[in-house]
Amino acid sequence: MSSRPWTTAITKVEPNKLLLRGYSIDELMAKASFAEAAYLALTGEMPTPAQARLVNAIFVSSIDHGATPPSALGTMTAASTRASLSAAVAAGLLAITHVHGGAVEGAIRMFADAASRRGAGGPPAEAAAAALDDLKSKGMRAPGFGHRIHTNDPRATELFRLAREARVDGGYLELADAFEKELAARLGKPLPINVDGAIAAVLCELGVPPEMGNAFFIISRVPGLIAHAVEEMTRQKPMRVVDPRNHEYDGPAERKLTDR
Repeated sequence: MSSRPWTTAITKVEPNKLLLRGYSIDELMAKASFAEAAYLALTGEMPTPAQARLVNAIFVSSIDHGATPPSALGTMTAASTRASLSAAVAAGLLAITHVHGGAVEGAIRMFADAASRRGAGGPPAEAAAAALDDLKSKGMRAPGFGHRIHTNDPRATELFRLAREARVDGGYLELADAFEKELAARLGKPLPINVDGAIAAVLCELGVPPEMGNAFFIISRVPGLIAHAVEEMTRQKPMRVVDPRNHEYDGPAERKLTDR
């Protein structure tokens, strides 16, 4: 057996010193946002201010989606048994798959495939059509489009607005629009892009590899799952049947950040 140590390029730990990707943790604490530090940990580099704003928007976009998603139900069910907070949140995270919250990776691969077909300056509509034909031949659906509740996902709309405002638009946003139009033409009805698809398009613009795409949804959803777990433990009786269709909201009425 070799005695040579294995290597890691993420964090260096020494007495009284912590370096994340080469940056001192205490300096990051004072000067970096969580979004910036998370992007650094995941990609190895600090984001530009424009990139950091988009990463922050991605984290906020999927922080929670109510009590009906499988991840929330998994967390609440585990919390109902009075499992630990970590176990309840883990139960919710384990429910994130390619059909719930995990469409980001697939959408990144789809957009990247279309971008390679498009080449330099080719029509985005033709690239989207070819990519969709390939998916259809494999019996696969286009990830990141359509939603069981939203006919126009407001999170996707805002994320694209912020990306264009930040001038982060190297062609993937245009491709996403081409996919949306091509799907509508094929189906005879709109199938708008959802937040997963929008996140995927923006991450493509940021150069994030597909195998890391779902990480952004997972990081985003953890605070919401913690909130559901704690609420379940403090407001509900143990071992109840969690019926996602039989609940009502009793939190604050709609309010604006300008009200603060």
